[in-house]
Amino acid sequence: MKISENTPKIYVGTYGMYNSGSLFGKWFDLSDYTDTEEFFKDCYEYHRNEFLPELMFQDWENIPDFLISESNLHEDAFKYFEIVSAMDDDTTEAFEIYCAQIVYWPSNGNDLDETLEGFEQSYQGYFGKGNDPKKDFAYQFVEDTGLLAGAPDILERYFDYEAYGRDLFLEGYSAYEGYVFIDQ
Repeated sequence: MKISENTPKIYVGTYGMYNSGSLFGKWFDLSDYTDTEEFFKDCYEYHRNEFLPELMFQDWENIPDFLISESNLHEDAFKYFEIVSAMDDDTTEAFEIYCAQIVYWPSNGNDLDETLEGFEQSYQGYFGKGNDPKKDFAYQFVEDTGLLAGAPDILERYFDYEAYGRDLFLEGYSAYEGYVFIDQ
């Protein structure tokens, strides 16, 4: 996992300590671990002074909510982190949106590799730099497909990219926070 200011971290305490009025725990940097088994082993070792500690994730940073809750870290969390560590920031953000808002991974029951494959087929890019991502995508779409190639210049000048962009997104494409996806 690459080390950056966006390294996932979890503050791990226990329910026993919390119910006794203590927030005693430790921040665990997940880049120090390769899988959930290794992470949990270290957490239990840290809280070894308690008999059968029930771990409580009291806070976390740089971990999507679909991977973690107060008492659970998804078994594929480290695989997810490994995948996004190879992506640039825009693609990482798009993948998180895809997982959380489009296919609802991991609650949909799909394998992470299937989800990544679907993302790679669906993701079209980030078009949120301008005022209208749909219009910006329409410009790119027309250029990429050659839709107006060979058309007279006069026709190109009067082509309504804004309306065409709206039409593309009525059926076939979706935009989330400037990220564009093919509907599946």
